[in-house]
Amino acid sequence: MKTERPKSKQPMPPDAKLVFKGKIFDVYQWEQTLFDGTKTTFEKLKRADTVVVILVTAEGKIVLTMQEQPGKTPFLGCAGGRAEAGEDPLAAARRELLEETGYESDDVVLWHALQPTSKLDWAIYTFIARGCRKTAEQNPDAGEKIELKLVDFDEFMQAATEDDSFMETETTIELLRAKNDPRKMAEIKKLFGLG
Repeated sequence: MKTERPKSKQPMPPDAKLVFKGKIFDVYQWEQTLFDGTKTTFEKLKRADTVVVILVTAEGKIVLTMQEQPGKTPFLGCAGGRAEAGEDPLAAARRELLEETGYESDDVVLWHALQPTSKLDWAIYTFIARGCRKTAEQNPDAGEKIELKLVDFDEFMQAATEDDSFMETETTIELLRAKNDPRKMAEIKKLFGLG
């Protein structure tokens, strides 16, 4: 089953023209009519979609990643990365999970997907991988140093909502919404296979 891509809040029109092709970002422009009838050039970036995988072991531990990448401040987060051209997000999630952690799961479900900003054509898919088991050694990209950190659910909540180095903003927002809503928190724990 193909994972549905979330819609942009500002879809790129069919007549948008590629004006710059970069390694990560492409720039598109188009002529846009304003409310007063004048015209101006609008612009939007496009990049490969991203997957985030929250890994829950068979023992109920959540695996976080402490990551370093050249030129970037070290950060705490989850396994994940860019989907390759034509790669379904679920396949990308399984690939990134194995590469960055050495874990696999037969139970990977989509938690949420969104395009977080209107000026960038970019979808983020967050998956929960339940019942994960270690099957291989980590095999991160050459530009990644990744240390795994196993935590319980409460430690995960604390890291995601209080640690400034936690990278997964969309996950933080969902968890903050649940923090004061016992029903929503119970749903999340159940989704994580912990409830």
